[in-house]
Amino acid sequence: MSSTNTTSTKEKKRSMVSWVLEWAGDRKKYFVISLILAVIHVVFRVMPFFMIGGIVNLFLDGNRQMEAYLKYVGLIVVAYFLSELMHSLSTRMSHRATFATLAGIRRQAYEKLAKLPLGYVKSRSSGAIKTILVERVDSMETLMAHVVPEFTSNILAPVIIMVYFFTIDYRMALASLIPFGVGLFFAMGMSIGYGKYYNRVLTADKNLDAVSVEYIDGIEVIKAFSKTKASYEKFKVAAAEAANSCIDWMKHCIFYQTSAMVIMPFMLVAVLPFGGMFVANGTLGTADFVTCVICSLSVAGPLVTVASYIDDIDQASRIIADVTQILTQPELDRPEVSKSSPRDNSVSLKDVRFGYDEQEVLHGITMDIKPGTVNALVGPSGTGKSTVAKLIASFWDVSSGSIEIGGVNIKDIALRDYNQKIAYVAQDNFLFNTSVRENIRQGKPDATDEEVEEIAKKSGCYEFIMSLEKGFDTIAGGAGGHLSGGERQRISIARAMLKDAPIIILDEATAYTDPENEAIIQSSIAKLIAGKTLIVIAHRLSTIKDADQIFVINDGKLNAQGTHGELLENCPLYKDMWEAHIQARDTKEVLA
Repeated sequence: MSSTNTTSTKEKKRSMVSWVLEWAGDRKKYFVISLILAVIHVVFRVMPFFMIGGIVNLFLDGNRQMEAYLKYVGLIVVAYFLSELMHSLSTRMSHRATFATLAGIRRQAYEKLAKLPLGYVKSRSSGAIKTILVERVDSMETLMAHVVPEFTSNILAPVIIMVYFFTIDYRMALASLIPFGVGLFFAMGMSIGYGKYYNRVLTADKNLDAVSVEYIDGIEVIKAFSKTKASYEKFKVAAAEAANSCIDWMKHCIFYQTSAMVIMPFMLVAVLPFGGMFVANGTLGTADFVTCVICSLSVAGPLVTVASYIDDIDQASRIIADVTQILTQPELDRPEVSKSSPRDNSVSLKDVRFGYDEQEVLHGITMDIKPGTVNALVGPSGTGKSTVAKLIASFWDVSSGSIEIGGVNIKDIALRDYNQKIAYVAQDNFLFNTSVRENIRQGKPDATDEEVEEIAKKSGCYEFIMSLEKGFDTIAGGAGGHLSGGERQRISIARAMLKDAPIIILDEATAYTDPENEAIIQSSIAKLIAGKTLIVIAHRLSTIKDADQIFVINDGKLNAQGTHGELLENCPLYKDMWEAHIQARDTKEVLA
């Protein structure tokens, strides 16, 4: 819905091969070398069959000269050795190119994620993205490293042998194809409902990954609220569906696959009776009959191998579709270099409209936020407050209208420059699995230890950090799991303060803190925002009643704006919200 760059229909319909060639880049030469070596491998691979034919002819002609036989045997040994050598070099080249290409795919995807609207990334589960960029990309190794050389060689070898077969006796060649044709008919049965079965497996795997991540990340809450059984049941259902989707697919394919694998290789079943009949009636020589038998034994194996790769090719096309779904997502509409510099830290929204999945949630909002002021966005839950804040923070682009910073449309500001102007703190901010000090330093990578500790003091979290086992060197844990929600939040605020951005957005940033700590944070923020523009979203109206300007948002529209006193007089919705807040606070104090 956001007015991002659009991707052409032509690009969206690009073939699997074109994507692979693009990802291969300058490594395409290794694939070409691998292919050439695979062809040479095939040449040496089929040579023994011609040599065996020569041995048979010598035998039937009554030749008893051992040297003649040894000559053919020597050629067979040399051909076999060279064939294996070429195969080894071919697969080495293809693997060298493949692993470099897979690394390139991941780099391209990660770079793309950095350019995509943050809202798009946040809207997808980390488990699903991880599955695509790790497991799915890994599974492309079979296609790129093996199918390119081996599929080619296993196709080419039977073709050469069958051409030779037809030069001996076309009737025998045609007869040899009968079992293969019947087996191929059964193999085609496996493709019935392929899309349905494969999509079910893919969906089940993604869901299992997402549920697993959710279950592990939320284990503390699950145990605290005795939701172990219900949460485990959700995980168990997802795991069972992942297993059953594969089992059902295997049940569907087992008859067709078994029949194909049993019938296809037995080309000899047709060659022997037809060959015996032709030899008996004098239309086929004994030597040619033996050669035909040898050829029939050499064709089936490679063709069965080729058939086994068809499934990999089809799966690869779907995997590539998943990866390219990320790579073809429209990026934020931002220039590489800023076209203009904002004159100040003011923020203006002009008739802004925005929606998720074609459902509009903001309906023409116009707001003017003056530089260096404290501004609050309030309103009932789900009415668009956070959406407004995230649009200002460039999580998405607006569908229509515009957002300006210091009189400059944010679409004219390079994303790197814009990110330096915004510090965004949400309810649940991510902490890295490193020390508290390094997590705070993320706001300013070149900050000294003294600067980090000083900002911690100013943001009111120095004392609690020093009470930790190792102080600032305490490891926060994965996603900050070693700290409480309130502690993570205070560190996130310190990190945002260290960034020293001119515009600060607190999206219910004190939601996890108790009233005492919230007061400390609010007091600290008040000291740090001199000359900065602060935008706050909070359900506790008492924390923003002294804001310079309060915007009341309801049903995706700007309901009213003004100071706390003005809104109490002129905005019934705000008055009701304030009275409900006061009543809830008084009730809580009485109960306490």
